[in-house]
Amino acid sequence: MSLPRSSPSIAPRRAAVRLAPVLVALGVALAGCSSPGTAPRSERLPAFAPQHLAKTDVDRFAEAHQQRVFISLRRLAEKLYKRNPREWRKSGAPGMEAAIARIFEVNHGWRLQELGHRRDIDALQLAFQPEFNGDRVAAFVVGLASMVQSAFGDKVEFYLLDELNAQRIYNAARNVEIAAWKLASARDANGQPLLLSNEIGEVTNLSFEREFGRMIGQLEVLSDVVEEKTERTVTRVVQNMATAVFLPVR
Repeated sequence: MSLPRSSPSIAPRRAAVRLAPVLVALGVALAGCSSPGTAPRSERLPAFAPQHLAKTDVDRFAEAHQQRVFISLRRLAEKLYKRNPREWRKSGAPGMEAAIARIFEVNHGWRLQELGHRRDIDALQLAFQPEFNGDRVAAFVVGLASMVQSAFGDKVEFYLLDELNAQRIYNAARNVEIAAWKLASARDANGQPLLLSNEIGEVTNLSFEREFGRMIGQLEVLSDVVEEKTERTVTRVVQNMATAVFLPVR
């Protein structure tokens, strides 16, 4: 008497059920062993990296978009320092490259001493205070970068058990929009820009707007994907830029 064979369609499902706890455990172990730095890595993991076993497609999608946002943030810091060289000199850095590296490559948790250890919106707003005498570019970029990281749950890698919040990522996109407007419009008591950015004249320079546009687009697309995955509706907000307030990302 022959024994009944398992259905071909049932066998893969049983294997997946047995494998699921292993993948979850791997994700927990990798997340626990990782040491998040200030900014996410600038390069993607190789296709055969073992971490991928504990990541969903959305996890990998989120990491890719996070990396692209930070590529734009680094470009933005460089552009701002080039147009405002007095700012990196205030930081005591020996050069512009060192000032940029201090922002993105040092594990300071986005809390710089000269910014009063502020981060997120609190640091960002320092850049727009006329009485602030410190490095405005650092305040602007650190505030913007840490705000984005807060929206990502302060993670630089994502695994099966991690859950992104679509509303916070959407709010971060709106905050980048507000920050771009404030950067272009903030003036000192003499009516001079607190930070030089876009330039319209004989030679038009709108490269700052393009970087802001890239960041906003990356965050909005990711918010839409996470909203679809989690089935949690995002509340869209329309504000007048002149009176807009930064939205919560925590």
